[in-house]
Amino acid sequence: MFFEDLQVGDSFPVLKKDPITRVQLVRFAGASGDFNPLHTVEEVGEQAGTGIIAHGMLIMGMLSQGVTSWIPRKNIKRIQVRFSKMTYPGESIEIVGRVIEKKADNLVIAEVLAKDCEGDVKVSGIFEAKLPSRIQ
Repeated sequence: MFFEDLQVGDSFPVLKKDPITRVQLVRFAGASGDFNPLHTVEEVGEQAGTGIIAHGMLIMGMLSQGVTSWIPRKNIKRIQVRFSKMTYPGESIEIVGRVIEKKADNLVIAEVLAKDCEGDVKVSGIFEAKLPSRIQ
């Protein structure tokens, strides 16, 4: 992908993730070291008034996967995210993004969102990528 290939307003292909499972949450707990029982134990979720919720960093990882499926990782300079809503087992996440600005020195600024099937934004972010140019 080259700097000249992208224009402000261009959307990236949607990345659709399978529904989140309890097994996935247990595996993520083991991989991340985040064993907060709010992510895996029903009784704890009920006491908290939320039920079991997915790890925010799991959803951020999905968002980052979307970004690196669009732009090679070596070109990503920065990703900044904000967590906005909880994600629950059974929810499917879609990662969408669009170019919001192009700057000098081949820098592209883009928005990225992790949304559920109803369109509720779970994680939002901005990323910057420095892309090669077709013009030498």
